[in-house]
Amino acid sequence: MSENTMQKLEKKVFEMTKSLFELRMKLVSNDLKDTSKISKTKREIARLKTQLGNTRKQNV
Repeated sequence: MSENTMQKLEKKVFEMTKSLFELRMKLVSNDLKDTSKISKTKREIARLKTQLGNTRKQNV
């Protein structure tokens, strides 16, 4: 994969991490209705990081 794709993956991981933080803040303030969003976001971050790691291995 190209550098451009890796940058997109890194950006997406950053955005999802930011989103996870916001969800946790909503949970603390009792504004979060669907708590499963936290688990789903964590899984998505893990998927993206795995994909990013595999991409880096292929480029070496």
